[in-house]
Amino acid sequence: MNLTKLKHPSAFAPILMSLAALILVLWHVAVSGVAREADEGTAAHLFQLLMAGQVPLVAFFVVKYFRSSPGQTFSIIGLQIAVALLALAPVFILGL
Repeated sequence: MNLTKLKHPSAFAPILMSLAALILVLWHVAVSGVAREADEGTAAHLFQLLMAGQVPLVAFFVVKYFRSSPGQTFSIIGLQIAVALLALAPVFILGL
């Protein structure tokens, strides 16, 4: 599988943002536990910004590279989605 397009910031930035969101959730759980809070804290807002901020980057990536190499684009989008789901999993599993 040739993923040369992964070198472009619009391809790897969403992956890094998802990993940062995952680390943020794991850190928050390690420090504060899984107890529900009355108000969303800073960690929750940062998580939301990291996850929502990926959408324009992914859209830009698709628009820019889909015509030239649709196979690579689908592979990278699949990777981006997989890492985003990995970041979302603890939130749903732990009910945060």
